[in-house]
Amino acid sequence: VFVPDDRFDWLVEKFKPKSEVQPWLEVVDIAGLVKGASQGAGLGNAFLSHIRSVDGIMHVMRAFDDADIIHVEDRVDPVGDIEIITSELRIKDLEAVEAKLAAMHRDRTRACSSPAGKKEWESEVATLEKLVAWLKDGKEVRRGIGQGDTPDYWNAKDVVYINEYLLLTSKPAFFLVNLSEEDYKRKKNKFLKPIHDWVMAHGGGTIIPYSGALEAKLQGMEPAEAEEYLKGQELTSALPKIIKTAFSMVHLIYFFTAGPDEVRAWVIRKGYKAPQAAGVIHTDFERGFICAEVMAFTDLKELGTETEVRAKGKYRQEGKNYQVQDGDIIFFKFNVTTKGK
Repeated sequence: VFVPDDRFDWLVEKFKPKSEVQPWLEVVDIAGLVKGASQGAGLGNAFLSHIRSVDGIMHVMRAFDDADIIHVEDRVDPVGDIEIITSELRIKDLEAVEAKLAAMHRDRTRACSSPAGKKEWESEVATLEKLVAWLKDGKEVRRGIGQGDTPDYWNAKDVVYINEYLLLTSKPAFFLVNLSEEDYKRKKNKFLKPIHDWVMAHGGGTIIPYSGALEAKLQGMEPAEAEEYLKGQELTSALPKIIKTAFSMVHLIYFFTAGPDEVRAWVIRKGYKAPQAAGVIHTDFERGFICAEVMAFTDLKELGTETEVRAKGKYRQEGKNYQVQDGDIIFFKFNVTTKGK
């Protein structure tokens, strides 16, 4: 799906390029998880392997009654649904962690053959034992990252190991509550408070109510017709908010390249340095990186032209340690003759 962004639209309007490439996010629709999936029920291991490959999870919770849409459990209970899903994911993580811990103990003699090896082995075993206790206590791994005044449960070394394990409950997540169009319009539904209470009791998180029926209806309309319908019903589509929340959740940002030939948003991980960002365009850009010429979108919009940005001293040359910021407009200089090491 394309990520809606007024900055991109402004750049397109300004440069009127021959080509435009919007920022995008890949969303995978994975069928619902049933009780016992960790033991192979329903899609079982197929579901779990699919979800293991994603960077983040949007839990879609049904909160509407419709006799024509049958629920696998033959009832509408969004809190019960999310309990099943999170429980199955925790069970699968616990199996993986216990298997890893058993393997570590089997390999103890070899791993501890040197002082350095023993220290590393003991460190990883300590993390695995913390994970086992945490999961058995009914908590998702991601809840070990403190919020607000709550300190982190996982230390820096734990995080290094956890990132290697790719645990299902370590993935960032938020919750979509699928309402009828009527409930979405009136902003009331009998399930909203129980869902909110459950989420707050399980580490908190973003909750976005939306109406799948409304969004499907809008997709079948021409843009002008959809806009008129929303205006007439005093509604707004939740889709832009959902997409932007998902994009931010998985720690993605983008920078722009902009000119009369092309305006393009390049998606990168938050924290990328300038050479890494350059490598997203082409490996030669990273290998032969010289510098990045950068201006902030806000400066270009305020001043109107690159010439004015330069005149105001806001057009910068950044080196290899520069951390790219969301919305940067960048021109990379590189030397294609530089040999790879």
